[in-house]
Order: sequence, then structure tokens, then C-alpha cells
Amino acid sequence: MSEKICVIVTSGSREKLQMAAMLASVGAVSGAEVLVFLSMNGLPPFVRSSAGAAENEGELGRLMAEKKAPPFLQLFEQAVELGDAKVHPCSMAMDVMGIGKDDLLGFLGEPLGLTKFLSEADGAQTWTF
Repeated sequence: MSEKICVIVTSGSREKLQMAAMLASVGAVSGAEVLVFLSMNGLPPFVRSSAGAAENEGELGRLMAEKKAPPFLQLFEQAVELGDAKVHPCSMAMDVMGIGKDDLLGFLGEPLGLTKFLSEADGAQTWTF
């Protein structure tokens, strides 16, 4: 696989975060360039003080925790460490929520604006969660 995959995460639900993380990690370890953009309700689970906190949207979220599925934060971090993945917070969401770069988990890249993300996503597979 040598294509580019872009993932937009705007939901804070555990199921959507988990699917986005699985897509990013499998894409990255399969050789794709992966760009993840965290915005809106998808950003707070990446803030140090509330890292990993996500509401279950349905029964599957509870079952994933019960069956000890790899947590979404671990999968995103592995995508960055093991593949060509970059995870960027949305600069506008950070401004609105009063989140500073030092408030975010260490594996996140520099804040990115939507215009820059759209430019980077041009021609790529783009998935939204």
C-alpha cells in the first residue's frame, strides 16, 4: 500500500475513536502515509488531563473495554511510532477550548488549520469519524 489516507475525527465517542485509530494504525503499518486531524469533540480525549476519556455510543464500546481491545490512544500512538502517520490537533478547536500545545499528548504533531489539512488531503482517501 503506498497511498495516502486522511482521517478526520470530530466525534468523542469510543466506537468512532476506536475505528479511526484502527484505520490509522493499519494504514500506517501497511505503508500508507496517514494524516489524522482531530477537531471538535474528537480533541478532548487527547488532552493530558482527560486522556482516553470517551463515552460509549452503544453496546460495542462497553464490549471493547470488557474484551480488552487495544485502546484507541495506544493505536494512534503506534501508528505514529511504527508507520508514516501524523496526528494533528485542529488549531481552531484548541483556541475555542483554551487548549495549549503542552496540554496535549506528546505524540501529537503541531496544530493544523483546516485549510492546511484540506490542502494536504487533496487526492487522498479521506475518512470521517
